[in-house]
Amino acid sequence: MRHNQPKPQAGNLVLGIHPVSELLKSDKEIEKILINKDLMNRQEGMDIVFACRKREIPYQPVPVEKLNRVTQKMHQGVIAFVSPITYQKVEDILPFLFEDGMVPFFLVLDRITDVRNFGAIARTADCAGVHAIIIPEKGGAQINEDAMKTSAGALNHIPICRERDLGRTLNYLNDSGLTIVACTEKGAESIFETSFTGPLALVMGSEEDGISEFLLRKAHHIAQLPQVGKIGSLNVSVAAGIAMYEALRQRLAEKL
Repeated sequence: MRHNQPKPQAGNLVLGIHPVSELLKSDKEIEKILINKDLMNRQEGMDIVFACRKREIPYQPVPVEKLNRVTQKMHQGVIAFVSPITYQKVEDILPFLFEDGMVPFFLVLDRITDVRNFGAIARTADCAGVHAIIIPEKGGAQINEDAMKTSAGALNHIPICRERDLGRTLNYLNDSGLTIVACTEKGAESIFETSFTGPLALVMGSEEDGISEFLLRKAHHIAQLPQVGKIGSLNVSVAAGIAMYEALRQRLAEKL
């Protein structure tokens, strides 16, 4: 079942050609930009697209009706969604973890789009000792006020890495010595039989589509959460919480 996305809050939006153009010149984090298709062939639109590509900011050409559904205010065909957090890069975090003698623990979220699920996962990740959450540049939950609120402030503390290519990121983590564990009902082994004690990247997928096949092929282990009930599925934030706390249990036990 597809969840309805909550409407974006006004404080997260920048509207209009000139304001968005100036925003793109700043160092503020931008989630994405919606631009009217009819503006794409005008110089103002081409300049905005060029700036998005230069800064690697996701943009989406859309009909004016979609822009009007986002806001009834004057938008001139352009709406920017400003992020309340600053994104980081995996390559900037991992080396420092090793240098500090820590055992890296990353959580990779593939196409989890519900902002409340994302916020709940971030809250648990912070409690379970996850060093960073990795999300895709496109196809992930928008980090807005609802996500921040559901995370109970965790998104102000845990690093979020927004990566263009999750496959390439997993390759980097693999090359850096991390074990990649994909948690899915397709798993042949239980999470309770899987070792989470070393450098780790735990991958969780969306409730609707699960983990992408090309990401599953990069996993060292494909593990499942044992289930004995009749429903046969768990909310992704609950499943992620169980998996993260099994990892924490094992990692704490190894230190004893």
